[in-house]
Amino acid sequence: MSSDARPDELGAFLRARRAELDPDAVGLPGTGGRRRVSGLRREEVAKLALISTDYYARLEQGRIRASAPVLHSLARVLRLDGDQRSYLFELAGRLPERPARRAPQRAQPRLRRLLDDLGTTPGIVLGRRMDILAWNPLAAALVTDFSAVPGKHRNYIRLIFTEPALRDLYADWRDVAHTCVAQLRMEAARDPGCARLAALVGELSVQDADFRRWWAAHHVAVRGVGTKTLRHPVVGELTLDWDTLAATADADQQLVVWSAEPGSPSHDALRFLASWSGSGRPGTAPPPATLEP
Repeated sequence: MSSDARPDELGAFLRARRAELDPDAVGLPGTGGRRRVSGLRREEVAKLALISTDYYARLEQGRIRASAPVLHSLARVLRLDGDQRSYLFELAGRLPERPARRAPQRAQPRLRRLLDDLGTTPGIVLGRRMDILAWNPLAAALVTDFSAVPGKHRNYIRLIFTEPALRDLYADWRDVAHTCVAQLRMEAARDPGCARLAALVGELSVQDADFRRWWAAHHVAVRGVGTKTLRHPVVGELTLDWDTLAATADADQQLVVWSAEPGSPSHDALRFLASWSGSGRPGTAPPPATLEP
Protein backbone atom coordinates (compact mmCIF):
# COMPACT_ATOMS: atom_id res chain seq x y z
CA MET A 1 0.00 0.00 0.00
CA SER A 2 1.25 3.47 -0.86
CA SER A 3 2.48 5.79 1.88
CA ASP A 4 0.28 8.45 0.24
CA ALA A 5 -2.82 7.03 1.99
CA ARG A 6 -4.85 9.76 3.69
CA PRO A 7 -7.30 8.11 6.09
CA ASP A 8 -8.73 11.41 7.38
CA GLU A 9 -9.56 12.56 3.85
CA LEU A 10 -10.97 9.14 3.06
CA GLY A 11 -13.26 9.33 6.09
CA ALA A 12 -14.48 12.79 5.10
CA PHE A 13 -15.19 11.58 1.57
CA LEU A 14 -17.18 8.59 2.83
CA ARG A 15 -19.23 10.79 5.16
CA ALA A 16 -19.99 13.24 2.36
CA ARG A 17 -21.10 10.49 -0.01
CA ARG A 18 -23.36 8.61 2.43
CA ALA A 19 -25.01 11.91 3.40
CA GLU A 20 -26.18 12.29 -0.20
CA LEU A 21 -27.90 8.90 -0.48
CA ASP A 22 -31.61 8.38 0.01
CA PRO A 23 -32.30 5.20 2.04
CA ASP A 24 -35.16 4.33 -0.32
CA ALA A 25 -32.81 4.51 -3.31
CA VAL A 26 -30.58 1.77 -1.89
CA GLY A 27 -33.43 -0.51 -0.92
CA LEU A 28 -33.60 0.15 2.82
CA PRO A 29 -37.03 -0.08 4.46
CA GLY A 30 -38.64 3.11 5.71
CA THR A 31 -38.01 4.09 9.31
CA GLY A 32 -41.47 5.48 9.90
CA GLY A 33 -40.19 8.77 11.30
CA ARG A 34 -37.92 11.72 10.70
CA ARG A 35 -34.23 10.85 10.52
CA ARG A 36 -31.81 12.82 12.67
CA VAL A 37 -29.13 12.75 9.94
CA SER A 38 -29.39 13.17 6.19
CA GLY A 39 -28.56 10.24 3.98
CA LEU A 40 -27.46 6.84 5.27
CA ARG A 41 -26.35 6.03 8.79
CA ARG A 42 -23.02 4.35 9.44
CA GLU A 43 -24.66 1.09 10.40
CA GLU A 44 -26.70 1.10 7.20
CA VAL A 45 -23.61 1.52 5.04
CA ALA A 46 -21.86 -1.23 6.98
CA LYS A 47 -24.79 -3.61 6.59
CA LEU A 48 -25.02 -3.05 2.83
CA ALA A 49 -21.23 -3.42 2.45
CA LEU A 50 -21.25 -6.66 4.50
CA ILE A 51 -18.81 -5.33 7.09
CA SER A 52 -19.22 -4.63 10.81
CA THR A 53 -20.45 -1.24 11.99
CA ASP A 54 -17.37 -0.92 14.22
CA TYR A 55 -15.06 -1.54 11.26
CA TYR A 56 -16.82 1.08 9.17
CA ALA A 57 -16.87 3.59 12.02
CA ARG A 58 -13.11 3.22 12.51
CA LEU A 59 -12.63 3.64 8.76
CA GLU A 60 -14.51 6.95 8.76
CA GLN A 61 -12.54 8.05 11.82
CA GLY A 62 -9.25 7.45 10.01
CA ARG A 63 -8.14 4.78 12.48
CA ILE A 64 -7.73 1.93 9.97
CA ARG A 65 -7.03 1.41 6.28
CA ALA A 66 -9.49 -0.47 4.12
CA SER A 67 -8.58 -3.44 1.97
CA ALA A 68 -9.27 -3.42 -1.76
CA PRO A 69 -12.34 -5.70 -1.45
CA VAL A 70 -13.85 -3.39 1.17
CA LEU A 71 -13.21 -0.37 -1.04
CA HIS A 72 -14.93 -2.09 -3.97
CA SER A 73 -17.88 -2.92 -1.74
CA LEU A 74 -18.16 0.64 -0.43
CA ALA A 75 -17.97 2.04 -3.96
CA ARG A 76 -20.91 -0.17 -4.89
CA VAL A 77 -22.97 0.73 -1.81
CA LEU A 78 -22.34 4.46 -2.11
CA ARG A 79 -23.17 4.41 -5.84
CA LEU A 80 -19.83 5.98 -6.79
CA ASP A 81 -19.25 6.83 -10.43
CA GLY A 82 -15.96 6.14 -12.19
CA ASP A 83 -14.27 9.36 -11.09
CA GLN A 84 -15.38 8.95 -7.49
CA ARG A 85 -14.23 5.33 -7.42
CA SER A 86 -10.77 6.36 -8.63
CA TYR A 87 -10.68 9.08 -6.00
CA LEU A 88 -11.67 6.59 -3.28
CA PHE A 89 -8.78 4.29 -4.12
CA GLU A 90 -6.35 7.19 -4.41
CA LEU A 91 -7.26 8.41 -0.93
CA ALA A 92 -6.75 4.85 0.30
CA GLY A 93 -3.16 5.06 -0.96
CA ARG A 94 -3.38 2.48 -3.72
CA LEU A 95 -1.20 4.37 -6.16
CA PRO A 96 2.44 4.08 -7.23
CA GLU A 97 4.83 6.32 -5.40
CA ARG A 98 5.61 9.71 -6.96
CA PRO A 99 9.08 11.19 -6.97
CA ALA A 100 9.66 13.60 -4.11
CA ARG A 101 10.88 16.37 -6.45
CA ARG A 102 9.82 17.00 -10.02
CA ALA A 103 11.20 19.33 -12.65
CA PRO A 104 9.28 22.55 -13.39
CA GLN A 105 6.65 22.07 -16.07
CA ARG A 106 6.94 23.53 -19.53
CA ALA A 107 4.55 22.92 -22.38
CA GLN A 108 5.62 20.07 -24.63
CA PRO A 109 7.13 21.46 -27.89
CA ARG A 110 4.73 19.37 -29.99
CA LEU A 111 1.75 20.82 -28.14
CA ARG A 112 3.09 24.34 -28.64
CA ARG A 113 3.48 23.73 -32.39
CA LEU A 114 -0.05 22.37 -32.54
CA LEU A 115 -1.38 25.44 -30.75
CA ASP A 116 0.37 27.71 -33.23
CA ASP A 117 -1.31 25.87 -36.13
CA LEU A 118 -4.82 26.20 -34.67
CA GLY A 119 -5.68 29.50 -36.33
CA THR A 120 -9.45 29.31 -35.82
CA THR A 121 -9.57 27.04 -32.78
CA PRO A 122 -8.86 28.41 -29.29
CA GLY A 123 -6.57 26.16 -27.25
CA ILE A 124 -4.57 26.12 -24.03
CA VAL A 125 -2.18 23.66 -22.41
CA LEU A 126 -2.96 22.90 -18.77
CA GLY A 127 -0.43 21.38 -16.41
CA ARG A 128 -0.53 20.31 -12.79
CA ARG A 129 -3.02 22.18 -10.59
CA MET A 130 -4.56 23.63 -13.79
CA ASP A 131 -1.51 25.85 -14.34
CA ILE A 132 -1.70 27.46 -17.81
CA LEU A 133 1.49 26.46 -19.60
CA ALA A 134 0.73 27.76 -23.11
CA TRP A 135 -2.05 29.21 -25.24
CA ASN A 136 -2.69 30.47 -28.75
CA PRO A 137 -3.83 33.98 -29.76
CA LEU A 138 -7.46 32.96 -30.20
CA ALA A 139 -7.62 31.48 -26.69
CA ALA A 140 -6.34 34.79 -25.33
CA ALA A 141 -8.95 36.66 -27.35
CA LEU A 142 -11.71 34.30 -26.21
CA VAL A 143 -10.90 33.98 -22.49
CA THR A 144 -8.42 36.60 -21.28
CA ASP A 145 -4.99 38.05 -22.01
CA PHE A 146 -2.98 35.36 -20.24
CA SER A 147 0.28 37.22 -20.86
CA ALA A 148 -0.95 40.04 -18.62
CA VAL A 149 -1.37 37.61 -15.70
CA PRO A 150 1.74 37.17 -13.50
CA GLY A 151 3.28 33.76 -14.04
CA LYS A 152 2.71 32.55 -10.48
CA HIS A 153 -1.00 33.40 -10.80
CA ARG A 154 -1.46 31.95 -14.30
CA ASN A 155 -3.75 29.18 -13.15
CA TYR A 156 -7.16 28.45 -14.65
CA ILE A 157 -9.15 27.74 -11.50
CA ARG A 158 -7.60 30.75 -9.79
CA LEU A 159 -8.70 32.97 -12.69
CA ILE A 160 -12.19 31.42 -12.61
CA PHE A 161 -12.63 32.50 -8.99
CA THR A 162 -10.70 35.77 -8.91
CA GLU A 163 -11.24 37.44 -12.30
CA PRO A 164 -14.62 39.22 -12.67
CA ALA A 165 -14.27 39.06 -16.47
CA LEU A 166 -14.38 35.24 -16.38
CA ARG A 167 -17.45 35.28 -14.15
CA ASP A 168 -19.13 37.39 -16.82
CA LEU A 169 -17.78 35.26 -19.69
CA TYR A 170 -19.37 31.97 -18.62
CA ALA A 171 -23.17 32.00 -18.76
CA ASP A 172 -23.16 29.04 -16.36
CA TRP A 173 -20.27 30.23 -14.21
CA ARG A 174 -21.35 28.30 -11.10
CA ASP A 175 -21.43 25.01 -12.99
CA VAL A 176 -18.02 25.73 -14.57
CA ALA A 177 -16.48 26.74 -11.23
CA HIS A 178 -17.95 23.75 -9.38
CA THR A 179 -16.56 21.39 -12.02
CA CYS A 180 -13.13 23.00 -11.72
CA VAL A 181 -13.16 22.43 -7.95
CA ALA A 182 -14.09 18.77 -8.48
CA GLN A 183 -11.23 18.38 -10.96
CA LEU A 184 -8.80 20.00 -8.55
CA ARG A 185 -10.00 17.60 -5.83
CA MET A 186 -8.99 14.71 -8.07
CA GLU A 187 -5.56 16.24 -8.63
CA ALA A 188 -5.13 16.71 -4.87
CA ALA A 189 -5.70 12.99 -4.35
CA ARG A 190 -3.12 12.14 -6.99
CA ASP A 191 -0.55 14.54 -5.58
CA PRO A 192 -1.28 14.94 -1.84
CA GLY A 193 2.14 16.34 -0.99
CA CYS A 194 2.05 19.27 -3.43
CA ALA A 195 2.75 22.43 -1.45
CA ARG A 196 1.68 24.74 -4.29
CA LEU A 197 -1.67 23.00 -4.60
CA ALA A 198 -2.21 23.27 -0.85
CA ALA A 199 -1.38 26.98 -1.02
CA LEU A 200 -3.81 27.47 -3.91
CA VAL A 201 -6.61 25.70 -2.03
CA GLY A 202 -5.89 27.76 1.09
CA GLU A 203 -5.93 31.02 -0.84
CA LEU A 204 -9.20 30.32 -2.65
CA SER A 205 -10.85 28.93 0.49
CA VAL A 206 -10.18 32.20 2.30
CA GLN A 207 -11.27 34.39 -0.62
CA ASP A 208 -14.40 32.61 -1.84
CA ALA A 209 -17.24 30.98 0.11
CA ASP A 210 -18.39 28.93 -2.89
CA PHE A 211 -14.94 27.41 -3.31
CA ARG A 212 -14.74 26.67 0.41
CA ARG A 213 -18.14 24.94 0.41
CA TRP A 214 -17.54 22.96 -2.79
CA TRP A 215 -14.09 21.86 -1.68
CA ALA A 216 -15.54 20.56 1.59
CA ALA A 217 -18.16 18.56 -0.36
CA HIS A 218 -15.43 16.28 -1.79
CA HIS A 219 -16.97 16.02 -5.26
CA VAL A 220 -14.51 14.78 -7.89
CA ALA A 221 -14.29 14.79 -11.68
CA VAL A 222 -11.77 14.28 -14.45
CA ARG A 223 -11.31 16.68 -17.35
CA GLY A 224 -13.00 15.32 -20.47
CA VAL A 225 -15.48 16.90 -22.87
CA GLY A 226 -18.47 19.21 -22.63
CA THR A 227 -20.40 22.15 -24.04
CA LYS A 228 -20.41 25.67 -22.63
CA THR A 229 -22.17 28.93 -23.43
CA LEU A 230 -19.97 32.02 -23.35
CA ARG A 231 -21.00 35.68 -23.41
CA HIS A 232 -18.13 37.37 -25.20
CA PRO A 233 -17.82 41.19 -25.12
CA VAL A 234 -16.84 41.35 -28.82
CA VAL A 235 -18.75 38.60 -30.64
CA GLY A 236 -21.65 38.04 -28.26
CA GLU A 237 -23.00 34.66 -27.21
CA LEU A 238 -21.20 31.49 -28.32
CA THR A 239 -22.01 27.83 -27.73
CA LEU A 240 -18.74 25.92 -27.86
CA ASP A 241 -17.76 22.29 -27.41
CA TRP A 242 -14.60 21.70 -25.42
CA ASP A 243 -12.37 18.65 -25.65
CA THR A 244 -9.35 17.50 -23.67
CA LEU A 245 -6.39 15.80 -25.35
CA ALA A 246 -3.78 14.11 -23.16
CA ALA A 247 -0.08 14.48 -23.92
CA THR A 248 1.50 11.02 -24.12
CA ALA A 249 4.95 12.48 -23.44
CA ASP A 250 3.77 13.99 -20.13
CA ALA A 251 0.68 12.64 -18.39
CA ASP A 252 0.45 15.87 -16.37
CA GLN A 253 -0.19 18.00 -19.46
CA GLN A 254 -3.44 18.32 -21.39
CA LEU A 255 -4.47 20.31 -24.44
CA VAL A 256 -7.94 21.83 -24.08
CA VAL A 257 -9.59 23.16 -27.24
CA TRP A 258 -12.90 24.90 -27.95
CA SER A 259 -14.76 24.38 -31.22
CA ALA A 260 -18.18 25.03 -32.79
CA GLU A 261 -20.39 23.21 -35.27
CA PRO A 262 -19.38 24.25 -38.82
CA GLY A 263 -21.86 26.71 -40.30
CA SER A 264 -23.32 27.64 -36.91
CA PRO A 265 -23.43 31.25 -35.65
CA SER A 266 -20.84 30.31 -33.01
CA HIS A 267 -18.51 28.96 -35.71
CA ASP A 268 -18.84 32.21 -37.68
CA ALA A 269 -18.25 34.19 -34.48
CA LEU A 270 -15.03 32.26 -33.79
CA ARG A 271 -13.77 33.00 -37.30
CA PHE A 272 -14.56 36.67 -36.83
CA LEU A 273 -12.80 36.66 -33.45
CA ALA A 274 -9.77 35.00 -35.05
CA SER A 275 -9.65 37.77 -37.66
CA TRP A 276 -10.16 40.45 -35.03
CA SER A 277 -7.34 39.06 -32.88
CA GLY A 278 -4.94 38.43 -35.76
CA SER A 279 -2.69 41.42 -35.10
CA GLY A 280 -1.25 42.74 -31.88
CA ARG A 281 -2.80 40.05 -29.70
CA PRO A 282 -0.90 37.88 -27.18
CA GLY A 283 0.32 34.55 -28.44
CA THR A 284 1.68 31.31 -27.10
CA ALA A 285 4.06 31.87 -24.20
CA PRO A 286 6.09 29.61 -21.95
CA PRO A 287 5.63 29.63 -18.19
CA PRO A 288 8.09 31.78 -16.25
CA ALA A 289 11.46 30.23 -15.49
CA THR A 290 10.69 30.43 -11.76
CA LEU A 291 7.56 28.24 -11.99
CA GLU A 292 7.92 25.54 -9.36
CA PRO A 293 6.92 21.87 -9.81
